Amino acid sequence: MRIPAEERLAEQRVVYKWRRSRAAAGAARTLQLDLFVLDSHNLCLVFLQQCKRVLSCTLLVLSIAGATCSSADRIAAAGVCTACIRGNLDYLAGPELRGRGSGTVDEHHAAQYVARKLKEYGLASAAGSASYIQTANTTSRGGRIHHTWNVLAKIEGASQRDQIILLSAHLDHLGTRNGKVYPGADDDASGTVAVMELARTLAKEPPPRRTVVFALWGSEEAGLLGARYFLKHPTFDLHRIVANLEFEMIGRADPMLKPEQLWLTGWERTNLGPELARHGAQLVGDPHPQQNFFTRSDNYALARDGIIAQTVSSYGLHKDYHQPTDTPNRINWQHLDSAIGSMIAPIDWLANSSFAPQWNAGQRP
Repeated sequence: MRIPAEERLAEQRVVYKWRRSRAAAGAARTLQLDLFVLDSHNLCLVFLQQCKRVLSCTLLVLSIAGATCSSADRIAAAGVCTACIRGNLDYLAGPELRGRGSGTVDEHHAAQYVARKLKEYGLASAAGSASYIQTANTTSRGGRIHHTWNVLAKIEGASQRDQIILLSAHLDHLGTRNGKVYPGADDDASGTVAVMELARTLAKEPPPRRTVVFALWGSEEAGLLGARYFLKHPTFDLHRIVANLEFEMIGRADPMLKPEQLWLTGWERTNLGPELARHGAQLVGDPHPQQNFFTRSDNYALARDGIIAQTVSSYGLHKDYHQPTDTPNRINWQHLDSAIGSMIAPIDWLANSSFAPQWNAGQRP
């Protein structure tokens, strides 16, 4: 790619080399780009735009001084729709849905909204019906009959379609209590919009080797009811699931980490986190082991069944957790956009690889 000569401020020949690996394509390939660059900002955009769909894209040589990539560069190059993320979260955590209380008509409306969006993005239903919604009738902790709704959609795989990568979040929250609305912007509208945006971006690409299923669970706050119902009434063979990544509370940066980092629950339990990090994910181990977060989200219901299932988060123990103050205006939008964008290529790699994560010795729950 060449910057037009009339726009050129400097004619500096820059050669990039990076390694591209994809199991479908065989051995690693090395590509070269001869670029004329305007400035370091345009250099970043050119490189990232070329690199964003190259799986396991590792920069080997960068022979220009002072070229740095801003967060905005990376977000734009990843193809993230910031307006989509903002619009989806503002609706889900907005006044119309009154906190998406578990088992309420508001949770149902949230499920209908998400299902409609995933259909618009071009995904097929994975709910066993054309509606994209699995309706569940369960018994809650107190013995009360509880209705909830799971949204299930998929991108059908190509050569290894029987293998499934499951990306999930929970779409419910606490609803209204004592006349106060609990919006749940971070918990877990942020994770829900992450799964929706990952679905939108991946659906625009050629079909991956593996099938990717996107699940938005109902009634997590009432005791993982939606996920547990799905395990008892699956719409596909659970043995097909290679790995599950749950997205939970990624709307703010954790002050214990670098601003754009995310953490993964159960890091020490499997080899999934280190492998995703090796392929570009800004993932580290959970810095709050005393909180036992591995057991506190929908992933745990699946992990108890032996499925490699872990949660991606950046929850820094902020004081708005389960409070009426967990509102959209407290979301760190740049962090959320960047967090979603940073996971696109690693998940794309996972969906196109033959890598099968394993439990570490003695770590299966």
